[in-house]
Amino acid sequence: MQLAISREVRDALSARRPVVALESTVIAHGLPRPMNLETARACERAVRDAGAVPATIAIDGGEAVAGAGEALVARLANEDGVAKASLRDLAPLLASGRTGATTVAATVVIAAQAGIPVMSTGGIGGVHRGAERTSDVSADLGAIARHPVCVVCSGAKLVLDLARTLEVLETLGVPVVGFGTDELPAFYVRSSGLRLPHRVDDAASAARIARLQLERRAGVVIAVPVDEMHALERDDAEREVERAVEQAEADGIGGAALTPYLLRAVGEATAGRALAANVALLRTNAAVAAAIAKELAALR
Repeated sequence: MQLAISREVRDALSARRPVVALESTVIAHGLPRPMNLETARACERAVRDAGAVPATIAIDGGEAVAGAGEALVARLANEDGVAKASLRDLAPLLASGRTGATTVAATVVIAAQAGIPVMSTGGIGGVHRGAERTSDVSADLGAIARHPVCVVCSGAKLVLDLARTLEVLETLGVPVVGFGTDELPAFYVRSSGLRLPHRVDDAASAARIARLQLERRAGVVIAVPVDEMHALERDDAEREVERAVEQAEADGIGGAALTPYLLRAVGEATAGRALAANVALLRTNAAVAAAIAKELAALR
């Protein structure tokens, strides 16, 4: 895989300064315009303000880009037809030269190849509801297990089967560590009610765990709850998710289109509160990831 690493990111990595990878699917497919571009810029700014270098990941012109420039980020936000790039899509998109916005799975793979040990996202994918019938399990889980990247997120998306997602991560040997919480966050809900076996309360503690896990050439998940000001009530959000799942089945929505469909439906049903929570947690996670990257750089 041909890598195009920006000069700023390359210089930071060479000097062993902290770098944070940022996934780009949220820019092209996760948020409406112009909020998507504003949020992408805000996340990069949050990383810089916390003392690290942001590296937005994408696919463009036959290369995997680590450190997308302003022009490419703007294209991801504003152009129609930008592909959603997960693991299965990397080779076809690279071969065709098309532009792609990377999911967590693809971002983890590219970050690992570039030597970036920390990435930030909103919520990871996981086991979909009804997976016992559809076998629909996100490539994110396997990618995290197989690559030495610390993934900072707000747990997994509420639209998933969260208990089974945790079980799969456990089977794959991926530690899920609560950051200031004893329970798994559920994206724009602070807690899923599922207890986590491990907790840290500061970036230094998270970095020590990450260093040991990354030395095993495997990943770790640091789960950060959305702030209370923007969080949705779990029962209310769950009711909207159940309605959205039923409607998706009636409409025949599945595969890669399912999660964006469900999140969009919940956002509309909550009068935009889910969208505001999404933006808030993205910025928080970027800042936490930068703090962890700084501590990890000091340890290394």
